[in-house]
Amino acid sequence: MKTPPNLFKQALANRQRQIGLWMGLATPYAAELCAGSGFDWIVIDGEHAPNDLRSMLATLQAVAPYPSHAVVRLPHGDAALIKQVLEIGATTLLVPMVESAEMAAALASATRYPPQGTRGVGSGLARSSRWNRYEDYLHAANDSTCLLVQVETADALAQVDAIAAVDGVDGVFIGPADLAASMGYLGQATHPEVRKAIEAGIARIRAAGKPAGILCVDEALARHYLDLGVTFIAVGIDTSLLANASRALAAKFAPSAD
Repeated sequence: MKTPPNLFKQALANRQRQIGLWMGLATPYAAELCAGSGFDWIVIDGEHAPNDLRSMLATLQAVAPYPSHAVVRLPHGDAALIKQVLEIGATTLLVPMVESAEMAAALASATRYPPQGTRGVGSGLARSSRWNRYEDYLHAANDSTCLLVQVETADALAQVDAIAAVDGVDGVFIGPADLAASMGYLGQATHPEVRKAIEAGIARIRAAGKPAGILCVDEALARHYLDLGVTFIAVGIDTSLLANASRALAAKFAPSAD
């Protein structure tokens, strides 16, 4: 068997819009349900959701038969954790709080086998190679691995040109919530000054020749960012969808509604 290509990575390289959904419920059952809903990609969140290595593995297995591409967000950019998450079969990683080109370069190295990087070799134990049933895995893995780095502070955004230029970074994702907080607008991700910074960041990422990404659950604003050239965007969060829908349904039958 041959190592499958990373179609999501190819789509980003070709600047094909990829519409995604954030998964925070940390259950493979919910992820499987959403993976069949028509999104191009879904995020298995390991930073703010209660996912660990085993639940990430189970979720990757649950969504594998569906068209949505699974992107795993790590809790932090640790080389050992990167190796483990790649071994369980993730092909696209989203790494939070990347503050400099040096950090981005270290992450790119950790996701690639030598000579391009420093990823350790253990494919005989790994789901990623289907336990070496992908006969070409060690030579194909670097090309099929996709690294997305999150720029989430004002300091990082100031260095976004250099971060985006790092070889091995396949996309740069702007984190509006943390960016707003770093700018003094905690909880105000749509503040005009934050939006101004985001829009400038999108332009600079694109000028560096890399796809820009973002999370935006406001439909009108999401479409605006797409018009500005964002390539990959998450437009919803499973926890918010469930919370909002359940609250709305309960309100319809509340005593005050009679």
